Amino acid sequence: PIDRPLRTDKLSQPAIKNSTSTMKTASHLFFLAAIICLSSVNAFVSNSNGVARKSSQLQMTILSANGKKVDFKEGSPLKNACAKLGVKPKYSCKKGDCGSCTVTVGGSRIKACVGKVPPMPRLKSLQEKGLEIKG
Repeated sequence: PIDRPLRTDKLSQPAIKNSTSTMKTASHLFFLAAIICLSSVNAFVSNSNGVARKSSQLQMTILSANGKKVDFKEGSPLKNACAKLGVKPKYSCKKGDCGSCTVTVGGSRIKACVGKVPPMPRLKSLQEKGLEIKG
């Protein structure tokens, strides 16, 4: 009879080490997932100047043409704004394909039949004068 130490001790130690390392890895993964979730709560919120907009607050843009200055809601149809200001673009297809209705709004070319009123510019001088529409 040879006295040998029990093999179960040697076999059980790696099993215990493996289970503790697995639990540590799982807890680290859970911790990282929690951090990622908390940091990405506002990842898909769009704000252009770092200040959150209230949904009840209307963003208005001043548009001007032929000496008239009128406030329009940002994102409203540009064809309605043109009509209110007396600018008469030439409409052909009314889908935005042909480009005959293109007008210049503050230096940018926009198709009036499908375009939207742009947001208010950040420059104070443009905010006071308004964006000029040229047809």
